[in-house]
Amino acid sequence: MILVFASNNQNKIKEIQKLVPSSIQILSLDAIGCTVEIPETAATIEGNAQLKANYVTEKYGYACFADDSGLEVDALQGAPGVFSARYAGEPKNDDNNMSKLLHDLNGNPHRKANFKTVICLNYKGKQHLFTGIVDGTLIEEKRGTNGFGYDPIFIPNGYSKTFAEMTIEEKSSISHRGQAVKQLIAFCETLQD
Repeated sequence: MILVFASNNQNKIKEIQKLVPSSIQILSLDAIGCTVEIPETAATIEGNAQLKANYVTEKYGYACFADDSGLEVDALQGAPGVFSARYAGEPKNDDNNMSKLLHDLNGNPHRKANFKTVICLNYKGKQHLFTGIVDGTLIEEKRGTNGFGYDPIFIPNGYSKTFAEMTIEEKSSISHRGQAVKQLIAFCETLQD
């Protein structure tokens, strides 16, 4: 089975490739000649995943999956949410986003948050959504050098390490993206002969 993963994010592509079985071949946007940044203009994480998958399917004709993720902070009424990648403005910058978030939470003892990933799969004329959520707490300073995004300030419930202190394998086994990808893989395995 060949699927296009509608992403130019090399970190996400590496994570996904480690999780999918060899029977599923993943093509990047570069591999199909898609060099544009697909607009993410929806008001929800689900909507952005659908926009990206639909763009590739409509313009290139491939079975495709796309994901969108966001960090939802309880004390900020779900922000940054759909705006997680550009929370501190353009251009996208993980350190600036974390700094803005820590500034916005300064002194606030309520630090519950969750990471949410939605994967949209377009396959043979049908659309399927897979959602993964991991709950946790935001700490006040960055820890760890692995991962990306808000990983250095997010500790998942039941753990003492941030996502950035975990190996890719550790993080993938419990992460929001890992959960959604496992659902995607299980679904794809039902489609194979």
